[in-house]
Amino acid sequence: MTITPQQTESVEVAKAFIERRRYRSSQLIWLIPIIAAIIGASLAVKSYLDRGPIITITFKHGEGIEAGKTKIKYKDVQIGEVKSITISKDRANVVVTAELSKESTQLLVEDTRFWVVRARISGGSISGLGTLMGGSYIGVDTGMSKTEQREFTGLENPPVIRMDEPGRQFVLHASDIGSLNVSSPIYFRRMQVGEVIAYELDKDGKGVTLKIFIRSPYDQYVKPNSLFWHASGIDFSLDANGVKITTESMISILLGGIAFQTPDDTIDAKPAPPSTLFTLFQNRDEAQKRPDTIVENYALIFRESLRGLPIGAPVDLRGVTVGEVTKINIELDPHKKSFAMPVEIKFYPERLKARYRSKALQGKQMDTRKLLDSLVENGFRAQIRSGSLLTGQLFVALDFFPKAPKAKMEWNKNPPEFPTMTGNMEQFQTMLMQILQKIEKLPLEELAGDARKTVQTLDTTLKSADKLIKGIDASILPEAKGMVEDVRKTLGNVRKTLDEAQKTLAGANQTLSADGPLQLDLRDALREMSRAAQALRALGDYLERHPESLIRGKKEEER
Repeated sequence: MTITPQQTESVEVAKAFIERRRYRSSQLIWLIPIIAAIIGASLAVKSYLDRGPIITITFKHGEGIEAGKTKIKYKDVQIGEVKSITISKDRANVVVTAELSKESTQLLVEDTRFWVVRARISGGSISGLGTLMGGSYIGVDTGMSKTEQREFTGLENPPVIRMDEPGRQFVLHASDIGSLNVSSPIYFRRMQVGEVIAYELDKDGKGVTLKIFIRSPYDQYVKPNSLFWHASGIDFSLDANGVKITTESMISILLGGIAFQTPDDTIDAKPAPPSTLFTLFQNRDEAQKRPDTIVENYALIFRESLRGLPIGAPVDLRGVTVGEVTKINIELDPHKKSFAMPVEIKFYPERLKARYRSKALQGKQMDTRKLLDSLVENGFRAQIRSGSLLTGQLFVALDFFPKAPKAKMEWNKNPPEFPTMTGNMEQFQTMLMQILQKIEKLPLEELAGDARKTVQTLDTTLKSADKLIKGIDASILPEAKGMVEDVRKTLGNVRKTLDEAQKTLAGANQTLSADGPLQLDLRDALREMSRAAQALRALGDYLERHPESLIRGKKEEER
């Protein structure tokens, strides 16, 4: 059957619709990724919120540090981990990036210190042995600052002391560092009470400044007038007091060290505040010379040899040091055609101050000028004396000489001039030379000739007397013979005595002659004494320059 277009328009065509069936379970599937996304986001937020601070630490090198393995520990408790290691832009350092726990944020302040803990052998201590098994880690020492910081410069060596260790720091200034180093011990009455924690050269290059730490409770013994000195190695000295060897301990021999002491009369004073500046002296003797607040300069004029008198030699008053030699010069006197030897000394008048028992006299001011004028008027003089026959070292002695010529202090000179006396050795040599000169002036040959003539005359007289006695003997009575025999024996004894006297005078003539053995022996003895003194002085000079030769012996090239 054929349908025409007209018929098509009149026929309504039914429209078909596709109807999809809806299922409730398909809608629940979309909840899974949404919930997962929410959980992931919350975990990410929680992780972000719980994440600790990120810091960077700059080290000279990265030895012992590995990303993802090296831990960061504070008091042996892990607080972080190294995340990465890179080279700095200038290629001079390595930059370590580390993540710390959130609780460690309060540790990251301006003066917090970081260092690599590894096995170390330093001087007399061994540290970090635990890292041989567990590996190196980065140690932390928190500071006391309130300013937060995230970039740090690591230490190359572990700090000597921790920030929270009780005690106080002080500053020492010295002309040179000697054998000291970081961790060198500090002693008080031979007990180790602290360490050297740092040192640096002064900006002007004229000295060294050291920082030291004294642990509590020993820091209370550091007073404002405490004395510090080098106690390093073995202190070997040859001076006017002889040979002296001192040391603080075996550790100080190897590592060097510092010792300090507080004068007994100020032991009850208040402790010195932190960072107090002290002077570090070369040795204990040098330190003990400086407590004197009054120091006066004087000049001593000698006209004898000063060989063996060094700078720093003591000025001694009957065994008590009251000063030291500071300068030795030589001056030509054109009028007298002679040389003078000016010696400048430092004098500590406080050491002459009497400790009065009466409280009314205690604290009385002493007029040094009046005191010295009075002492000099009573024969108070300075004299060069030998302190040691072994070293030949000399020192200046102050003492009373009742027979000394009149003298007085020359206060108008600068420095004031103190009167002196000739030394004992010089006096001995002068007296010996005077004796020899007097012996040489004696007319020994004339005296010997006169003695010889006298002996010959006596011999002639004895012969004549003997002949006379023989003539009388023939004519005298028998009873007188015994008397004659006695006279003859007496005359014989006289003759023997005269013969012995003649021999004695001949021996004296030979001995006391210009080329006699006595004078030759005296001259030889003086020469040997002079050579022995020169040898001892040469030995002292060599030992002063090379004290190690006592142990090692003289070097081959010097033999």
